[in-house]
Amino acid sequence: MSSDVTLKQIAEALGVSAMTVSRALNNRSNVEESTRKRILAKAEEMGYTPNHVAKSLVSRKTFTIGVVIPEISHVFFAEVISGIEEVAYQMDYQLILTNSAENYEREKKAIQTLRSKRVDGILVSCSETTRNFDHFQEVINSGLPVVFFDRCIDELDVSKVSVNDKTGAKEMTLHMIGHGYDRIACLHGPDISIGKERLDGYKEALLENNISIDDNLIIESGFLEKGGYNAMDQLLNLPKIKWPRAVVTVNDPVAIGAIERIEEEGLMVPDDIAIAGFSDDIRASLLKCPLTTVKQPSIEIGKRAAEKLINTIKDSNEPAEDIELETELQIRNSCGCS
Repeated sequence: MSSDVTLKQIAEALGVSAMTVSRALNNRSNVEESTRKRILAKAEEMGYTPNHVAKSLVSRKTFTIGVVIPEISHVFFAEVISGIEEVAYQMDYQLILTNSAENYEREKKAIQTLRSKRVDGILVSCSETTRNFDHFQEVINSGLPVVFFDRCIDELDVSKVSVNDKTGAKEMTLHMIGHGYDRIACLHGPDISIGKERLDGYKEALLENNISIDDNLIIESGFLEKGGYNAMDQLLNLPKIKWPRAVVTVNDPVAIGAIERIEEEGLMVPDDIAIAGFSDDIRASLLKCPLTTVKQPSIEIGKRAAEKLINTIKDSNEPAEDIELETELQIRNSCGCS
């Protein structure tokens, strides 16, 4: 049958009202379950396709969600999007995905594009160069729902979904201290949420163990492999006596870049320098020396962020909340564990 099947045609085929068909297809509660099943089966049999344009005109919604991620090469974000998409699909929403490429200006343009597409809400993980939040505040002031995930902005009064970054980094640093390492470097991210929290966790672990903080061992690396390589190069340009015995990094791509520089120097992980990441990138277990890391529930982050956004779209009185998920250490060889 034609894809232009109408509710009226389905109703006539079953001897029910078009209103009943509409309620069943929209999963309303005031339809008997046996009737709903008959209607859904008949709609599928007849090849019914929902008219989202008509639905949008009635509801004043587009049933689309905008997503802004900072980069597309990190497997973490692919997994988060998978979680977002799963919830969106179940709730009959479509995604419009944009990439800021870690660039503040591109991030602003992505937000403008999504607003022009009349999305019903926006999910955002901000770029590493974002220091001004006016473009986000403007969206919030307009009444368009916004939820942050992973890289959040504490100053904005909207819902945020993240992990216990400070605790995860602290536990990893304590694990390194437990191996007897006392010269532990930190390759940290920019001064945004996860960069600050993971650096704070590292420092707290050192101080609680009476290990002095050496600023020469704390290098900003950004979030990508190149940054990890360059930050490790800075450490290896120190006099050998000041080289770190272990390194904790803001994420796995940075750790992978640092490992490349370590091996280029003719050193071995973990025999000469132990190293750990954060996120449990798909590559982490496949390295020549498998990477110890902090495992994040990436798919669950996406699911929880999407659920919160859609709940906010449906109910403007939905309260803003900070949702923090747990991490766990993923111990492999790179830290010195066999």
